[in-house]
Order: sequence, then structure tokens, then C-alpha cells
Amino acid sequence: MRSRVPAAGLVLGVVCALIIGCTADPPPATPPPPPPMNPAPGASGAGDPYYPMDGNGGYDATEYQVGITYDPAKGRLDGDTTVIAKATQDLNRYNLDLRGLTVQSVEVDGKPAKFAREGEFELVVTPAEPIRNGTSFRTKVLYGGDPSATPKAGGSENGWQKSKDGGAFIVGEPHSASFWYPVNETPRDKAMFTLNARVPDGWTVISNGREIQKTAANGWTTTSWQERTPVAAYLTTVAIDKFTVDRMALPDGTPVVNAYAPGAEDRRDTGRRLPEIIGFLSSKFGPYPVDAAGGIYLDEDIHFSLETQTRPTYAKWADLITVVHETAHQWFGDSVTLNSWSDICLNECLASYAQWLWQESRDNENLDDRYRAALEIMRGSTDFWKPKLVGMGAGQEFHGVYDKGILAVHALRRKIGEGAFARLLKEWPAAHRNANANWADFEAFTIKLSEQDLRPFFDAWFHGTTIPPDAELLPGTLRG
Repeated sequence: MRSRVPAAGLVLGVVCALIIGCTADPPPATPPPPPPMNPAPGASGAGDPYYPMDGNGGYDATEYQVGITYDPAKGRLDGDTTVIAKATQDLNRYNLDLRGLTVQSVEVDGKPAKFAREGEFELVVTPAEPIRNGTSFRTKVLYGGDPSATPKAGGSENGWQKSKDGGAFIVGEPHSASFWYPVNETPRDKAMFTLNARVPDGWTVISNGREIQKTAANGWTTTSWQERTPVAAYLTTVAIDKFTVDRMALPDGTPVVNAYAPGAEDRRDTGRRLPEIIGFLSSKFGPYPVDAAGGIYLDEDIHFSLETQTRPTYAKWADLITVVHETAHQWFGDSVTLNSWSDICLNECLASYAQWLWQESRDNENLDDRYRAALEIMRGSTDFWKPKLVGMGAGQEFHGVYDKGILAVHALRRKIGEGAFARLLKEWPAAHRNANANWADFEAFTIKLSEQDLRPFFDAWFHGTTIPPDAELLPGTLRG
């Protein structure tokens, strides 16, 4: 006798196959091989017309995770920084910018990499394996030294400086970040920024963005700051001092952190007006473009204050109108960042005019009268009219943009009319939020918005080296 179960099972299997197509899955298709790589070195400069070796090519930095330990008593900085980037070509070698400090080791994606120093500030990295175009990769650099000993670039006040009471701070334009961490130091490559700074107990660390963590152990305090809005390298900062810190918030909850170095506490009333200033500027320029605010108030006689992103750094002499200027840069310079240093008027001409807007609103100042008074004083000064506001030449970036630039923007306001000018101040930063732009973009944008032929105006005011003709010098209500 035979069991009937196997036969029944066979019939059931045939029926199953007929009804639902029970068949074995075909083997998966073999994926095509990746295209061959053609690795080459990334460019050793980003191509700025004035500072061609600044920055690098072959990749796009997306985030800096900067770790430092700094002992003010010794003046030594030890760094552990990871640069997260995406390759824009097949890479067998690429550069970072780092000034002065000694590099101990470099890893790429966890593997030891060869490195060399070239020129004034090039850190050349050769990974163990080539990096494919489009691939994200991580470069970890251990380094250290006395950052204040590094020769300054672009002026005596660009770089790491010790404060009079023993702390330290970093400001610089166009060079700043490369004095204390490895970086792609070009404003064209904005990235997120995180700082973990370890200092002896009793010292306070202030930086960009929001404070996300603070821990203490064994006599040292580690503070973490994070700026998630992409930031140009020169706008990152750290300040270490025995600060008095005031905390508050904007009406929408945005945190405000003001830090006052010893000797700067008398400016706390100025700092407390920041919500008012941001509210006013937002009414002119559109929503505040970053998610933190505040200021770092130094007791140092440096010659400039700087619009370090979210939290400008102020010199000893800085007053309320300086706070207006540096806060305006959060729109013009920080959110909308220049493409090249020849485009500096995008930053300074517009932020300087914010001072006039504030005084027009708060002090009831007649800006046409102020313009005419300045014109009477400067009409015969060849030195005043000589600096170009665009394409001025290396080392001349900050000549003219603060004074001639204000008059130029006011003349533009009268040339295109109140309605178009009000739209320009809001629509320009909205169109280029968290991006880069050049001066030619601004001219084209303004011409399109105003529906006027402004080329003679721009040529006379921004590209010219003599007093503009009366048609451009006294447009609209300025004719009197």
C-alpha cells in the first residue's frame, strides 16, 4: 500500500502554480560597474581675483566640527577638527587652509592620510584611496600651537589675539578661520559650523549660533555652540574671557546671548536694545535670516567691529549705530554673501545705509538734507570720489564703501523711487538667502525690479572714480 498524501500534494502544487504562478524568483540583475575614476588634485585656490590662493577646489564643504582646547595661561591651542565635504570631482589630493599651527595627523574617512604643508597656508591632504566625484567624505585633523604667534594676514588685526585680561578672541576679514582650524577659506563655500571648546574653569566661551551643551570635569569646562545656517568661514568666531552674559529672546523665541568682557559691562544697555534693532531692520529687510542673535562686546581698541554670524564682535569704541550696522550685515554679508572680495559693496554699502535708515526713523533725520550737506563738503575732494565701490583692487576693498557707498545707496533710492527701493531691500536678500551673489547680480536685479535703465547710474557711482554728473548725483527729490 502507498500513501496518497504525496500525490495530493503534487496536484495541489500544480494547481497552485496554475493559479498564482508559483515560480522561483529570477536571480537579481548584476549592477553595472561604476564608471572608471579619473582622480586628479583639487585646485589649490578658489579663484578670487584679489586672493587667488584663498580657498580650494575639488570639493564643497558642508560642515565643520571644530574641537579646541585652549589654556589662556599658556596661550596654547590644541585642535581636533573634522571637515565634512562632498567631492565635486574625482580626487586623489586636495587642500585645506591652515595658518601657522603644527599638524600632528590627518585621517580621511577613518584611514590615515598623507599630508604636507605648502606655501603660506596650504595643508595638502592625500587620502589612502581616491575619492569619487559626488561622494561625501570626512577629514579629521589633529593640530596645535600658539595661534597668536602666526603672522597676521591682511592687517595687524586679522587673526587670533590675546585680550588685555588674558583671554583670547578671533576676528578678521578676509582671513580669520584659517588661524585656528583647517578650512576651505573662501566665502563661496558656506557650511554649517559646530564648536566644542574646552577651557579651564572660570573662563567662558562664546561663539556663533546656539549654545547646545556645557559640561565640566576635572577643572575644565567644555561648551558646545552650533550654527546650522550655512556660514562663510571668515564669519565664524570664538571668544574666551571672563564674560558677563545676558540672555533674552526675540518675540518669536529666537535666543539672544550678549557677552561683555571685563570693562565692557557699561554697554549692556546698548546690547539690550538688540530686539528693537532686529525688529526695525526686519521691517525694512524682511524676516531675520538666522536662528540666534546677540553680540560679543570686547574691551579692546581694535579698529573694526565684525559681523560674525548671529553674534557680531564689537570693539571697545562700538556704539548703538555700530550695532545697527553689524546687525544689518546678518542680511547683507552673512545671509547674502559676496562671491568675491571685489563685491564687498554688497556687504558694506548696504549695511552702512542701514545706519541712515535707523537715524531717519528714530531721530527723524531728513536724509536728503544730510546727503546735500555731505555733498557740499565732499564735492571738490578728488580723494573722496576716487575709490571705486566695485572692482576696486586688492587691498582697497574697504576704501569708500562706508562713506561714498552711503551716498551712492541714497542716490539709488531717489533714482528708482521709494516703492521700488523698499521692494529692493526686501526682495534682494530673499532671492539670495543663504547663498552667494556678485555685484553684477545686484545691478541686474535692480534694473529688472525698477524697470529703469540704470547702467549710467551704476557706472558713475559704483564703477567711476570722479564725482558723478548731476543727472546721477541729484536724482529725484535731491534736485531740490
